[in-house]
Amino acid sequence: MESTERIAIIGGGNLGTCIAEGLVSAGIAEPSSVCVTRRRPELLEELASRGFPTGADNREAVEAARVVLLCVQPQQLDAVMTGISDVLDPARHLLISTVSGASVAALRAHAGSRLPIIRAMPNIGIAIGRSMTCLAADGVSIESVGQARALFDALGATMLIQEEQMVPATALCACGIAFFLRAIRAASQGGIEIGFHADEAIALAAETARGAAELLLAHGTHPETEIDKVTTPKGCTIYGLNEMENRGFSSSMIRGIITASEKADELYESGRRTTH
Repeated sequence: MESTERIAIIGGGNLGTCIAEGLVSAGIAEPSSVCVTRRRPELLEELASRGFPTGADNREAVEAARVVLLCVQPQQLDAVMTGISDVLDPARHLLISTVSGASVAALRAHAGSRLPIIRAMPNIGIAIGRSMTCLAADGVSIESVGQARALFDALGATMLIQEEQMVPATALCACGIAFFLRAIRAASQGGIEIGFHADEAIALAAETARGAAELLLAHGTHPETEIDKVTTPKGCTIYGLNEMENRGFSSSMIRGIITASEKADELYESGRRTTH
C-alpha cells in the first residue's frame, strides 16, 4: 500500500485506535494521513495531540480517504453505513470491515454491488505489529485483496480465508488473544503462589508463553511434539499437565472458543433487532 494514501478509520474505540497506532508504527502512514472518528471525539484527544486528524464527521473522513476501515460495533453498523453510503465511490474507495458477524452481502446492501469490500478480523496485537488477521473477500479484484493484505501484513501475520470462516476466526483470533492473556494471568498467579513477586511472575509467564508460540511457528510442529521434549518419566512437567487436564484446562479453552464463536455469529443480527 502506498504510504501517501489517506485512510479513514470509522470507529476510534480500542481496535480502531490500535490500528491507527499500528499503521504509524509500521511506517505505513504518517499520523496526518490517518483520520479517526467516533461519536465522542473528545475521547480521541490523545491521538489528536500526536497529529492524527480526529472528529465525529464520518462523511468528511470518507470523502478525504482512499481506504475506509469500519471498526464500529455491530449494532452501530447500519446507522454508520446509512450516513456514508452516498459518498463511497466504487472507483476510488476500498472498504474494509472489521464488524463481527456482518457479511459482505449485508455491507453491499448499503454500499452497492460495485464497491470493493473486504472483511478483516485482526486483534489488538495490531498496535505492536503482532496481530493475526484473517481476511475474506467476495468478488473483488486481486489488486484490492493485495492492498488489504499489504496493509495488515505490515501489522502482523495474515491469512486469506473463506467468508464463512470469519465468525470462527473472530473467536479464535480476536477473542483468542484475551483467552491467552487469561492463561498467562493464571500462570503468573501460580508463580506468585510458589514464591515469585507479581511483576516477576508476569514477566516469567509472558516470556515463557512467547517462547512456546515462537517454537511452534519456527519449527512448524504440533504442540504435542514440543511438549514431548519437556516431559520425562515421573517428571514434574507431566504431573503438572495431568493435574491441569484433570481440572479441565483443555476442555475449558475449547468450550470458551466454541461459545465465543456462537455469540459472534449472533452479534450483527441481534444488534439490528435491538436498534430497529
